[in-house]
Amino acid sequence: MSDPLFGASCKTPAAVAALKRQLKPAQPERQYRYPETVNLPFNRQALPDGFVLHPTPQPLHDDNAVWVLLQGGTVLMREEQDQLFLPEGPCPAWLDLKQPPLSFATLQGRAVQVAAVPSGLQIPPELVAEPFNAFRERITPEQMTIAGIGKQLLHWQRMSRFCSYCNAPLEQLPESWGKKCTACNNEHFPHIHPCAIVLIRRDDQLLLIHKPEWPVGRYSLVAGFLDVGESLEECAIREAMEETGVTIRNVRYIASQAWPFPSQMMVGFVADYAYGDIKVDGNEIDDARWFTIGSLPSLPASRSIARFLIDSCS
Repeated sequence: MSDPLFGASCKTPAAVAALKRQLKPAQPERQYRYPETVNLPFNRQALPDGFVLHPTPQPLHDDNAVWVLLQGGTVLMREEQDQLFLPEGPCPAWLDLKQPPLSFATLQGRAVQVAAVPSGLQIPPELVAEPFNAFRERITPEQMTIAGIGKQLLHWQRMSRFCSYCNAPLEQLPESWGKKCTACNNEHFPHIHPCAIVLIRRDDQLLLIHKPEWPVGRYSLVAGFLDVGESLEECAIREAMEETGVTIRNVRYIASQAWPFPSQMMVGFVADYAYGDIKVDGNEIDDARWFTIGSLPSLPASRSIARFLIDSCS
């Protein structure tokens, strides 16, 4: 019997939900935390009202700023009654930085500045180091997106000091986050690395993978970087073969998400299983298996496009 939802995943999530309601009216509608792709954290639509991204770095403000303080894979937050907020005020006295902060935006007219806190520096007790990938989503999407944009721009500033053509120093372009070589005049702009991520379906099953560095029992989707001369659909097909050994077909675009770890653009697809047995290399991927939609394992946090694809297309 053919799948009545076949092809529906290439439509908007709202269209998919409407079709499911028509086919299964007795089932209650599922409530999604992020009902539209533009709402996903790290996409600009998730930014709070009053946030203005500067077109180029601005002079630092030491009096009354909003601070994005990054320490390793965490963002330092002020905790009040189990709620987290970005620190505010003058430059913290305890902050001993190797590189100066970066002023990259304003929020309600106040400067927003990002800084990398040395890993060995002890933070004051009023702050907590909240991992970006924490499963419990205590940071609001708005603040998470501010922190993500700051993280990505700070990474660009640190990685773009010298020209990749001639090794001469780069200087900031006016009204742009790009830079220009002081010797050969070549211009450089923030690097964004496209990746394909794909939800693979077989009837009422999803093919999920596990990597050794992930928590035990938590599974996610096949994903990987775009290679030279590939379309994004070809990338999804290749990654499925490399990571799981299976061949997929009918690859359809669903959504995209900015992913500042450090500078990816995740492009999401859904595809159908064609043929092949699961085979993993045991190194990059240590497990891959089919899960029935009603019996899924621990999944990525809902802030990720991986979870968005699973929730909206399964």
